Amino acid sequence: MAESPANVIDVDIVSDVMCPWCIVGFRQLEQALGATGMGARVRWHPFELNPAMPPEGQNLAEHIAEKYGSSPEQSAQNRAHLQALGQSLGIDFVFSPDSRIVNSFDAHQLLDFALAQGLQHPLKMALFHAHFTEGRDVSDRAVLLDVAEGVGLDRADAEEVLTSGALADTVREKQAFWTSRGISGVPSMVFGGKYLVTGAQGAENYAQILRKLAEEEAA
Repeated sequence: MAESPANVIDVDIVSDVMCPWCIVGFRQLEQALGATGMGARVRWHPFELNPAMPPEGQNLAEHIAEKYGSSPEQSAQNRAHLQALGQSLGIDFVFSPDSRIVNSFDAHQLLDFALAQGLQHPLKMALFHAHFTEGRDVSDRAVLLDVAEGVGLDRADAEEVLTSGALADTVREKQAFWTSRGISGVPSMVFGGKYLVTGAQGAENYAQILRKLAEEEAA
């Protein structure tokens, strides 16, 4: 059934490709949209969980232990929880002893380029899949270009964007915009330009916000 403009909500999602809860939150949003019969215009915005991450990245388990103080047992439990939750949402989280956190700044530049091409959302989904399911290094420019080409972006144009750094300042400005507004964790979703929700809050909570917005617009 075609959606009317009245039941399509703008949803801005501040997110990092390295963040498993960002794809979890998006899938929960999809469930909420299905439950309410509403639509969303989703726009993704850049955030780096680890802006100082070196080019070679870091082993995931080591990173979690250093950043959060998690024991190996706690880290394993958290990954198992994520995998079970992911399965319920159609996400195949694949973790191994060799899983790594990598620098995501090039990925954010490519996402900004894709926005102008109308392909930002497909690229974001493809990057999540490449990182979390395929275990590919999405800081590697060859990998990024493969993924970009796979969703329909021109490979040569994408390579020029990364090589030139033409969008680096733009991405930094967008990151600063959101952090200046108090965003310090992701996912952070802004519904209809009015309601900010941080963290993957579940389909029912998102559905409540969508219904509230629809009621306000209808009033």
